[in-house]
Amino acid sequence: MFKVSILVWIMLGTVLAGVSLIVVLMVPSFAADSIRNIPYAVAVGFALAMPLSYLVARQINGGQGQGIGKA
Repeated sequence: MFKVSILVWIMLGTVLAGVSLIVVLMVPSFAADSIRNIPYAVAVGFALAMPLSYLVARQINGGQGQGIGKA
């Protein structure tokens, strides 16, 4: 499940980082100081993707946990 979680995190982290970047650029109060806000927004997107990728990996795995070799 860890490998699946890493693969999901790569994709989900990229998407959430892009969404947070768009939010920073679209909100005028954030865009005024975008040089400082963009790295924070991207880091928050990647960090938020970590627990979400674990939850998605559990759903992909069918909630079986670490069941290696189960049929």
